[in-house]
Amino acid sequence: MSLDLLATAGGTSHWREQLAPGAVVLRGFATASATAVLAEIREIIARAPFRHMQTPGGFRMSVAMSNCGDFGWVSDTSGYRYGAVDPASGLPWPALPTLFLQLATDAAAEAGFAHFTPDACLINRYQPGAKMALHQDKDEADLSQPIVSLSLGLPAIFQFGGLRRAERASRITLTHGDVVVWGGPDRLRYHGVLALADGTHPLLGACRLNLTFRQAR
Repeated sequence: MSLDLLATAGGTSHWREQLAPGAVVLRGFATASATAVLAEIREIIARAPFRHMQTPGGFRMSVAMSNCGDFGWVSDTSGYRYGAVDPASGLPWPALPTLFLQLATDAAAEAGFAHFTPDACLINRYQPGAKMALHQDKDEADLSQPIVSLSLGLPAIFQFGGLRRAERASRITLTHGDVVVWGGPDRLRYHGVLALADGTHPLLGACRLNLTFRQAR
């Protein structure tokens, strides 16, 4: 893992950790924008509230989810898929805010993925005990496009594994404002989040929010 100090356009600094040839953690990349991001999230969930989706096997996910953008990711007993309409309301998902688009494209470019244009943003809410099992992101049409994942609130242990589920996963602590980007040879690595520990964050209380940007179609 390499570690480099970088400066943002606003003059603040953040750290870059290289996890693999196509995967980096941009430490503190979104810290300065966090308050504005949270304001946008409040507007989104007012229209598309958080909900606990079901897996195809019928299990209730511990992470509560919402979406914004042209497409939203949904899961139920019919399977995993992207759709343009929120199945709970029958309405299109809220639009992707300009701020979200800028953060995602800037982070992707800094990680070496120019011209990334996400059309979907999954918003995940973790409360203490919530977790995400190791999985691959492979429901997208173009797997040459990276995944950009922003963390806000309580710290979480991110698991970053290999191209096979059985490969041992590294454990990386992600804190408020960190952004992980992975793509290229590492696009289909298994990844997940261990159960969120108890705690209180000054902005979010006992909660972690994760925004995952993807090009779905």
